[in-house]
Amino acid sequence: MHRIEHPQVAVITPTGLRPERLGYLSELHRSLLSQENVTWEWILSTNGVDASPERLPPEIATDPRVKICSRHRPGAAPARNTALNYVTAPYVTAADDDDLLSSRSLAVRYERLVETGLGWVAGHSADLAADGTLTTWACPTPVGRHEAGEVWTYWPSPMESKPPMGHTMIMARTDLARACGHGGMHKGEDYAFVMGVTGRSSGELLGHVVYHYRDHEHQWTEQADYRDQAEYDARVFAWNIGESLHRARHSGDDDTAAETTQRAEVSR
Repeated sequence: MHRIEHPQVAVITPTGLRPERLGYLSELHRSLLSQENVTWEWILSTNGVDASPERLPPEIATDPRVKICSRHRPGAAPARNTALNYVTAPYVTAADDDDLLSSRSLAVRYERLVETGLGWVAGHSADLAADGTLTTWACPTPVGRHEAGEVWTYWPSPMESKPPMGHTMIMARTDLARACGHGGMHKGEDYAFVMGVTGRSSGELLGHVVYHYRDHEHQWTEQADYRDQAEYDARVFAWNIGESLHRARHSGDDDTAAETTQRAEVSR
């Protein structure tokens, strides 16, 4: 095994290296090893004072395709944003430390990006139950090509739901991902990324399942207190990004769109 000089795809994973999740992290690594017809690099953003890289399973620590981006201060948004500094591949996607990638996850999106020249290509996500059952998420965004700003139109209200596409479903050009980033919210940073990427560039949603979202008791997003004011604020923040980019796209003038937004806020 050796480092790939020019990997085609980068995968970003923030992780606190919590003991109960290290087994999941090893399974994610094995799913990367099973990727077909694509070369990759894995940016592990170890996140928090207790996330010492010494905790990494040996098979991950010795894989030359793995880059460690250590951050002593916790926070998913800065962890993801800092990890983008370490990407050398032209395309980038994300995977959480407790989830899995299907064997064609990277290749099917990468090949379509190269073929079409689009800014982003996404695939479907499926919930992975403890018994191995997969249930595909009914994504509100339909399969097919979407012009810049169109994905936002499938998110009628931030008060009722999360964005109509998950960030781990998306593979994007690295320069586009860097231009958008993940905001700086305490949680829901991925919402801003989805609205930024899909609002700034045309893309396509494929019918393939590319991501396995593991359903387990330690998920932060499944805790009773996850949907609090901070998470609501993150949804509103991301929805406003999507609305602003959609308006700018249809007005053809970013400055005019910004002035319209300012007038609306003053009149409230």
